[in-house]
Amino acid sequence: MIHSVKFTAVLDTNVIYPVIIRDLLFWFAYYDLYTPKWSHHIFDEWREVMQRKGVSPKEAEKRVRKANLAFPDALVQNYEGLIELLNLPDEKDRHVLAAAIKTNAHVIVSNNIKDFPEEVLDSYGLKIKTADDFLTDIIDLNPETAIEAFKEMVLNKKNPDWDEYEVLDSLRRNGLVDTANYLHSLL
Repeated sequence: MIHSVKFTAVLDTNVIYPVIIRDLLFWFAYYDLYTPKWSHHIFDEWREVMQRKGVSPKEAEKRVRKANLAFPDALVQNYEGLIELLNLPDEKDRHVLAAAIKTNAHVIVSNNIKDFPEEVLDSYGLKIKTADDFLTDIIDLNPETAIEAFKEMVLNKKNPDWDEYEVLDSLRRNGLVDTANYLHSLL
């Protein structure tokens, strides 16, 4: 199921920032390995995180705009009415679940899996995966395309200008250990 653009994943804020995780998620989506989805709420949180980390408001807005331009169908609309109806351990995560329900997503990609109990997600036909698990699933089902997407991502890395192994090290430092090791084994 993960091997096609018909497979839809809502990307939580914590996998959109840091940059290296977002880059790999976006390159895999660009190569039609899955369809990414997000919401205004998720991007508002992303802007806040970027600014907390020292990114200027102008640069943060530019990054958000570029993401929406790159994936014009990714922005989930009209999910807000569901938020208050949902029950999660952290109320601040309800908007992520609402967006996933509204867009009929298959999975929520988040590194806060404890905030999305399996029994709640099951009732909506959803799964939760960490970025590392999600990306390794994609690679497992599409190794040739995944490595092609990874290599193009590396070629487009300009700031800093890294080779494949430096990018793999950065992925590992950002919690994508299995993903980096899998990609490394395919090089």
